[in-house]
Amino acid sequence: MAERQNKVKKYRKPLNLNIGMLIFGAIFIYVIICVIMYFQTDHIVRYEVTEGSLATNNIYKGIAIRKEEVVSTDTAGYVNFYAREGERVAKGDTVYIVDETGRLSQELEDASLGENTLSNQELSEFRNEIVNFMHGYDDVTYESTYDFKYSLKNTVLKLANVNMLQSIKNENGGSTANIVNFCYAPTTGIVAYWTDGYEGLTVEGVTEAVFDHKDYEKKQMLGNELMAVGDPVYKLSTDENWSVVIPIDAERGAQIQQEDYVKVRFLKNQYESWGQAKLFTGSDGNTFLSLTFTNSMVTFVSDRFLDIELILNDETGLKIPNSSIVEKEFFLIDEDFVSMDENTGTQGVIRQCYLENGNISSEFVETDAYSYDETEGVYYMDTSVLKAGDVLYKTDSQDTYTVSKRATLIGVYNVNKGYADFKQINILYQNDEYSIVRANTTYGLNVYDYIVLDGSAVSDDQIITNIKKTGTNKDTTVSGDDMAPENSPVPEG
Repeated sequence: MAERQNKVKKYRKPLNLNIGMLIFGAIFIYVIICVIMYFQTDHIVRYEVTEGSLATNNIYKGIAIRKEEVVSTDTAGYVNFYAREGERVAKGDTVYIVDETGRLSQELEDASLGENTLSNQELSEFRNEIVNFMHGYDDVTYESTYDFKYSLKNTVLKLANVNMLQSIKNENGGSTANIVNFCYAPTTGIVAYWTDGYEGLTVEGVTEAVFDHKDYEKKQMLGNELMAVGDPVYKLSTDENWSVVIPIDAERGAQIQQEDYVKVRFLKNQYESWGQAKLFTGSDGNTFLSLTFTNSMVTFVSDRFLDIELILNDETGLKIPNSSIVEKEFFLIDEDFVSMDENTGTQGVIRQCYLENGNISSEFVETDAYSYDETEGVYYMDTSVLKAGDVLYKTDSQDTYTVSKRATLIGVYNVNKGYADFKQINILYQNDEYSIVRANTTYGLNVYDYIVLDGSAVSDDQIITNIKKTGTNKDTTVSGDDMAPENSPVPEG
């Protein structure tokens, strides 16, 4: 007997919808819609206006330009310096001597000179050189250590040679004069024992290439070295007037030049002095600023390149981001045609209109002024209220004025009242990110006002809703869901 095979079918339970599932589904759909709307909605970020100034980098590397005269030796031999670097010598003063035979060194070694004591003035020379080096030392420009070493060595040799030669003259009855040649300064100036090829450089001849240190070479002259005829032996800076030239942005340089004289701090020793500012364009097309001084040249006679800081009176005012700044066009209305409504006390104009029967009449149109030009005697009026061709009347007169002239103002959108309200700004100073604008102007901003961070993201009179505060001096995100019609009435705060 064949067994019957039973087929087992899975029982499908009927869909059981309860109120909980319906509520959960509705909430889920609502969340999805909110997320989609969030990403499709323009988001406006507001910025709280605060007082401040711009932190600008006023430190520059400049090149020192002096009137320098290189002196070459006309006698071959061993050169020993007598004038210290940075010392002022008069015409005819002894600067160095030349030992043609080399006998001077032997005479100095054989002389029994005993102990020598340095005077207070001589000790002061060492002290000044050491202090200047300590103030100006930088690990990045460690090569200045060698300049200090050579300068100190020359000072030691100069003091030693003066004392020893005087002793030898006293003991040998002046026989030393027969073995050395005394060399004298051809003119008055400040002595320096180095050359770098820039001695003939002028302020107008500065280009960007002179600031390239890759090929720069500073040749230091050392005492007691053998030199040939025609070798540079020292140089004289013959004029106390000197300049420091710095590369600078043209706009920034023009602002500094307006100061005429600028206070400068030399980072090497924190010395401060006033320099006359002059902006010029080099032969390579780059912009430079020269700062001319009438003193302190001797302090930096050993330096060609100097790090300086410009001490400027940076403008202080209201600090706003540049992204907030926009331009807006306005009609220019003669001040004689702007009046006040005696009943409401509001500002506006009297505009020509036509009645239903075709007769000409007039009406008072309320419109705010966004700026006033005292020189031209005109108000800047909103183009959303007036239109080109409107005829305006003067109060208590039949004189007319046709609306036509336009001009633009720079400003930001204020959102204190919940809508985008244009406010004119007067920029005092600006960098890449922020601007400093004048505070407490008639048609401008005040401290703690809220403005739109991105001015291009809103339009005139746009309603700003759902404002959410996050704290002082922090950006607050709000949504601008609604767009007010172009000629819609402005809501009151």
